[in-house]
Amino acid sequence: MDQQEHPRTPRLAFLGLGHMGAPMAGRLLAAGHPLTVWNRTASRAAPLVARGARLAASPAEAVRDADVVLTMLATPEAVREIARQIGPALRPGAHWVELSTVGPELVREVAAGLPKEVALVDAPVLGSTDKARAGTLGLLAGGDADAVEPVLSALGTVTRTGPSGTGAALKLVVNTAVLGGVALVGEAMRLADALGVPEETAKAALGRSALGGAVPRAFAEDVHFAVELAVKDAGLATSVAHLPALEAVREHFAAHPDLAHEDIAAAVTRIRTAEN
Repeated sequence: MDQQEHPRTPRLAFLGLGHMGAPMAGRLLAAGHPLTVWNRTASRAAPLVARGARLAASPAEAVRDADVVLTMLATPEAVREIARQIGPALRPGAHWVELSTVGPELVREVAAGLPKEVALVDAPVLGSTDKARAGTLGLLAGGDADAVEPVLSALGTVTRTGPSGTGAALKLVVNTAVLGGVALVGEAMRLADALGVPEETAKAALGRSALGGAVPRAFAEDVHFAVELAVKDAGLATSVAHLPALEAVREHFAAHPDLAHEDIAAAVTRIRTAEN
């Protein structure tokens, strides 16, 4: 067979090397993809550069020759700014995979501003830093993901959700359940303390209850879903629909700015120990 008949490995650009982005980029590098990276704090790219990634000086430089661009950013504002910088530099035929949690409205806004030869796939992820390191994330892919699914499979399991924006929408639905469940575990443990129920007994019983899936996340260690990002995600959801329970969770998380950079498990502890 002619060597030219073999499809070449896609060239990737990964922008955003925070708690989630760095291990995800590492998984793509380990899968053998030529990888260019960019991060606002360039020093965070050093471990990936040591493994063979190329560090770009700007977002536009990072994406200029990429077949697939992946972004993992903290806020809708950050995604909007990156779109402004990389839009003119994306080459015809490129695919942009937006992995952040930003909501469907921003996905539609960004897609509308891209050159018609560039495809946007919204593929926010389910799972925390432990699953990012292991390559076992869930990816909720909205839009035409055929061309990028082989790339995304290095990060975890891809679930097709439908047209553009549906992945971003489903992520808000899932996060609403996760954040609400974790907060409720904190309150249940506070009640257990008040009633004198031993901690391990209460945790075991809750683990067998309808809250079972939220219990291990409420007490997880060595993972990171920052409280400030939980506040952002809850805000995105409550801006779409009237969600009184989630609004109460958001207000509680937002009321403790000292926990902003801590994992949401720290908020469970605060709920449990808060004064009446």
